[in-house]
Amino acid sequence: MIPLQDLGDYALADEDLFDVQAITDAMMTTSQSLTELAIRFFLNLAACWILVQFFYYRKSRRRDYYFTFMVFSSAMLLLLYVMGNVEVGVGLTLGLFAIFGVIRYRTETVPIREMTYLFVIIALAAVNGLAPVYRVVGATGADPHYELNLAATGVTALANLLVVCLVWVLESEKLLKHTSTKLVLYDRIELIVPDRRAELVADLESRLGFPVENVEIGHVDFLKDAAFIKVYYTLSKGQAASIDTLTKAKDFVEQ
Repeated sequence: MIPLQDLGDYALADEDLFDVQAITDAMMTTSQSLTELAIRFFLNLAACWILVQFFYYRKSRRRDYYFTFMVFSSAMLLLLYVMGNVEVGVGLTLGLFAIFGVIRYRTETVPIREMTYLFVIIALAAVNGLAPVYRVVGATGADPHYELNLAATGVTALANLLVVCLVWVLESEKLLKHTSTKLVLYDRIELIVPDRRAELVADLESRLGFPVENVEIGHVDFLKDAAFIKVYYTLSKGQAASIDTLTKAKDFVEQ
């Protein structure tokens, strides 16, 4: 049996040891914290700006999504960076953004291309916000401290470059044939039958002024002699088609 007085001495010794360990733990200086934040922020900003400016906006010309992507990416990075330094899990952070995204976008039909870019930008923000930039040096010695980890920073930059290169390859004009659809309210419903499909395509091409690759027949109104037809066609180089599926003037928003 250890006397109560000795137990108090042991507890005091443990407390002193804990204090020594806390004092000798490595701490980042203010300049190192600012440098780390600047590296993460500007690396993420540069990668997202290249994706949005040179790949997305060059074809879509949607200024609203341009603004959304850039602000969303920066806000996501800052939130992940701050939450990574406090006792809050990354899963909670991503969950909050998922909830905000559902609340915002559930009332609007977001095209698949825009959603893809949004997820890519979120992924980049997560990589840049959580990847290690500094490392502890001398953790077992008397003077542990942080120093810039050039290897880890280089790997993070390479990951951003790989994503940019992947999007560049997939958006290449030589690799993909960019097709779009146009919703047409058609008046010659006698041509919508399968036997007269060639006449229908020829009439659409003469009216629309571009080659038609395929058509789909939608709602038919025999009282008004009209039918909705979805026309598939190939976009010219640099051409955008962001309002082809709109049918009401109130749905059109000048970008």
